[in-house]
Amino acid sequence: MESSFIGNLDEWIKLQKNLLTTLKDMEKKEKTEDMDRLDLILASRTAFQHMMRTLKAFDQWLQDPMVIKHMPREMLEDVKNTSWELLQRLLELDIRHTSQFREMISKMSKEGKLDPLIWTRPVTEEHPERERRGPLSTI
Repeated sequence: MESSFIGNLDEWIKLQKNLLTTLKDMEKKEKTEDMDRLDLILASRTAFQHMMRTLKAFDQWLQDPMVIKHMPREMLEDVKNTSWELLQRLLELDIRHTSQFREMISKMSKEGKLDPLIWTRPVTEEHPERERRGPLSTI
């Protein structure tokens, strides 16, 4: 069991290192300012996909009896502190992005500039209890 557990860890580390190297190489080759809107969306979605995969694996990792029993407190503190820093940055991004988009959409609605094929209802503040990123109604 030990060798298979360690082998799995080695494989995970190798995959994550390869992904990190690939990301760094891609960043050098294509600067953000050279990307079009679709490239930016695809790059962001790829990043979120990998983050979700890694977060899910970390969550499973912290449920594994081998980890729970043997991981020293210092390592657990590092995971907790780093994960809280990441969460804070993610929340700041979410608040900033959602607020900016809300203001832009509200302004565009007042100016009659929303595409009617995509947005078929007026932007109002009538339903603040709705999920903020609900589906858009389309024709």
